[in-house]
Amino acid sequence: MVIEFDAELWLWDARRDDSWTFVSLPVEASEDIRELVGGARRGFGSVRVRVVVGATTWSTSIFPDSGQGCYVLPVKKAVRKAESLEVGDVTRVSVELVDF
Repeated sequence: MVIEFDAELWLWDARRDDSWTFVSLPVEASEDIRELVGGARRGFGSVRVRVVVGATTWSTSIFPDSGQGCYVLPVKKAVRKAESLEVGDVTRVSVELVDF
């Protein structure tokens, strides 16, 4: 399953530095993921994914955010630097579920 979407980078409220920056997956896609993975999730409900932003590809996990009703994707500093992204920027994201 591959999901492509545009998303705004946002900073996790619990941290004030730029080390915890995320994008939110669309709610509808998140519902599809929940249905697909069922009980196969890992710690904290995470799901392993392969991500593409611009010319950068990496493997990570997405995590459920019950407050937003969607999964969230951490975007590490190295990716933000390589793609010249900052909090508040909107970028194209491709997320592929792995191990399914």
